[in-house]
Amino acid sequence: MPLEDGDPARRRGQQVNGEVSGTPHPGGMGDPPPRGTPAPDGSRTEAMAEDWEPGPALGDRDATPGGVPQRAGQEPGRREEALMAELSELVQKVVKSSSWWERHGGCSTSAWPSSCPAGFSTGFLCLRSAQAIPFLAGVLTLGVVHHTLTVKGSHLASHNALTESKSWGKVWAIFFIELCSAFTAEQATYNHVKIHHGYTNVIGLGDSSTWKLPFLNRYVYMFIAPLAVPIITPLVALDLLRNVEWKAALRTLCCMFLGIYCHYWLLLHVSGFQSPWSALLCMLLTRSLLAHPYIHVNIFQHIGLPMFAADRKPKRIHLMSLGVLNLPRNALLDWSFGHSLISCHVEHHLFPSLSDNMCLKIKPIVSQYLKQKKLPYNEDTYASRLRLFLRRYEELMVHAPPITELVGIQ
Repeated sequence: MPLEDGDPARRRGQQVNGEVSGTPHPGGMGDPPPRGTPAPDGSRTEAMAEDWEPGPALGDRDATPGGVPQRAGQEPGRREEALMAELSELVQKVVKSSSWWERHGGCSTSAWPSSCPAGFSTGFLCLRSAQAIPFLAGVLTLGVVHHTLTVKGSHLASHNALTESKSWGKVWAIFFIELCSAFTAEQATYNHVKIHHGYTNVIGLGDSSTWKLPFLNRYVYMFIAPLAVPIITPLVALDLLRNVEWKAALRTLCCMFLGIYCHYWLLLHVSGFQSPWSALLCMLLTRSLLAHPYIHVNIFQHIGLPMFAADRKPKRIHLMSLGVLNLPRNALLDWSFGHSLISCHVEHHLFPSLSDNMCLKIKPIVSQYLKQKKLPYNEDTYASRLRLFLRRYEELMVHAPPITELVGIQ
């Protein structure tokens, strides 16, 4: 049974039978604040979430074995900071004991870039066939490769999780976000890393408001509107270019045009499409192949969870454990979107600079720690979340989300 609004357990963000209390993340709350806007509470801790790196271990005199300072009557905020520090220490040990290949490699992170050229070649060649099965195989292959580059690649590049070099990180961000995804790297990184990660489920900031379209009914939003993502994405990017320097805007325009034109040119000259319109239709089909799970994942993992006012948000460890949800592992979505967006989303929000492979490696540690400390560790299935959104669409996606009062967090 879902928790009622007046239930104190609901305000503590507890999970019951796969449903987590609270409300959305993608909400129609307006544009994010301009670049450089300070945090509402004056703190830069959450705003700089992407800058997490393994730090020094806690000293024995600073914390008990449970990670909570021994000082009696300790303030709740200090205790939460101690919990986050202890969890960071546990994760730090795993990261430091891992090889470079484990930190930035593994089949989940590094094998896919080398497989993408082969996938593209296979896909474009299959589209030459006049038979239905090879042609559909080409569409499927190109669609999966495209989303692997644009979703997984762009997401990891925005967090500089593909390499330890910031210079190469910038190069990868431009390649994956601008060339492959037809978006602007600066705005994508700012909106996702600084705002969404810094203020996860904080209303008006990190509540994923860009994903809400309250004028659409539930079935149009969930099953028809995602087909327009390949068209809407570059249009939104063009609008956001007003907020970047002219040099960056010019670079973005060139990369966007080059990426789209190369796709179109290959369909004409390699796949053998005779009509420009048929090539453009095939582009739309392949680029929207996984748009439905892309939109669904963006809302399933935050909307329906506790929401907070900017001046009453909890500390980082509670903010992320309350406001983030993991979906089960799925071979197709793990490959195309990455573990950090599917089954390790909680881990990713707590330690956003870690690669997919490391998020998967620290998952048992994080889940065990949060459960041991009686903190939420939200998990639910894709089908369960889909049913929840279809049933409570008006509440979760149309109306303004209610603010969660964190009664009982000490």
